[in-house]
Amino acid sequence: MESLESHTLNAFSKNIELTDHQKTVLKQIDDFSRKHLKEDGHAVFVLMGDAGTGKSLILNQLFTQLAQVVDDAYFLVNHPELLKVYRELAGQTPHMLKKYYQRPTSFINQMHKQDKRVNLTVVDEAHLLLSKPDHYNNYYGDNQLQDIINLSRVTIVVFDPHQVLRTKSFWNKARLEKLIAPYPHELVHLKQQFRMQAGPQLMDWLDHFIDGNIIGPIPSDIGDYDFRIFADAQKMFRTIIKKNDQYGLSRMTSTSGYPSTLDGGKHLVNEGNFHLPWDQYNFTSTPWAEQPQTIDEVGSIYTVQGFDLNYIGIIIGPPFYLTTDNRLGVDPSKVTDVEIFKHRSDMSEKDYEQSKVELLRNSLNVLLRRGIKGMYLHAHDPKLEAYLEKMMADLRTTN
Repeated sequence: MESLESHTLNAFSKNIELTDHQKTVLKQIDDFSRKHLKEDGHAVFVLMGDAGTGKSLILNQLFTQLAQVVDDAYFLVNHPELLKVYRELAGQTPHMLKKYYQRPTSFINQMHKQDKRVNLTVVDEAHLLLSKPDHYNNYYGDNQLQDIINLSRVTIVVFDPHQVLRTKSFWNKARLEKLIAPYPHELVHLKQQFRMQAGPQLMDWLDHFIDGNIIGPIPSDIGDYDFRIFADAQKMFRTIIKKNDQYGLSRMTSTSGYPSTLDGGKHLVNEGNFHLPWDQYNFTSTPWAEQPQTIDEVGSIYTVQGFDLNYIGIIIGPPFYLTTDNRLGVDPSKVTDVEIFKHRSDMSEKDYEQSKVELLRNSLNVLLRRGIKGMYLHAHDPKLEAYLEKMMADLRTTN
C-alpha cells in the first residue's frame, strides 16, 4: 500500500520520465531562464494548467536543474502541506538544501530586511499568493507576486485560476497578464490530464457541472474510473474506508458550510447519520492524509489541495444547490469558512460579490480533481442530490 507522502514524492520526483510535450516546455522555461539571468531587469515565465496536468512535476525538475548552477535560487510555495513535501524531496536530492524552499511571506520579509535581490525564484501554486495586505500573516505589501518579481532577476510561476480560493489572494488570468505586461515574459498552457484516470467525456461533464451549465446526463464512457453518487454519506464513508484498507490514500472531504459547534468550537460535518470533524489543521510535518487517524476526519481544500488521493469522497455542502433550470447554484451566505471572503477596497461591490461565487466554484473544483482511481459524491441539498442520483440511474439504465 502506497503512502501519500511516498506517492507525492514520486509524483514530483526528478526521476519521472516527462512526456515529449512536457520535455519541450521544460526546455523552453530553462532556455528562457538562462537567457534572462544574463540580463539586467526582471523577466517572468508563467506555466498555466488545470490540476493534474503535471505543472509541479515540471517545476520541480526545472528547479533541481537550475539550482545546481544558479546562485541565490529559491523555490516558493504558499501551501504548508506541499512545502513539507518539497523540503522532504530536497533532503533526498544531492546538492539540494531545504533552506532553498520557503513560504513567500518569509522570503519577501527576509529579502526586504536584508535589502537583498536574488537571481531566480520559482513559485508553485502562485494562485495562492496574496494580492492584498494580510497583517495576520505578517504581509504588509500590496501584491506578493509583484514583490517577488521585484526581488528577482527571473521569476517562474505556476498558475491555475481555477484554484484561487480566497478574496485576499484573488487572481484571474486578466489580472495576472496585466501585472506581467511590463516585463519580458512568456506563457504556456498545459492541457493534458495525468492525475485522474477518468475519461475525457467525464472530465468535460465535470467542467460543465462546476461552471454552472445545465447538468446533463453522465456520459456512458467514463474511462477506467469509479464514479458514484451516494444518497447516504455514511455509506459513502464506509466505502472510502474499504478503499483505504485496500489501496491506501482514500479520504473523505467536504466543502465549507457546516457551522462550529459548542463542542470545543469544532466544525462537524453532519449529514444524516454521518458526523465527523472537518478541516482539522495539520501542525505536524507529515501531510494530512498520510496520518492514519485522518481516516476519521473530513478533509478540505486546505488539507488536500496539490495532493493526489486514490479515492475521494466529496460532500457538496450547503452553499451549493440545484437551480430551477438544473444548474449548480451557489449561495455564499451559507459559507462557514470566514477566511474565504475578505473585503477588498480595490474591487467594486459587484465584482466582489461575483468573486464569492467564483471562489466557491473553485473550492469545489479543487476537490473534484483529487481522485486518481475514483470519486464519490453526496450533496447536502436534497434537490441536487436527487437530480445527481437520477443522472446516475439513467446512466445505469443506458449501460
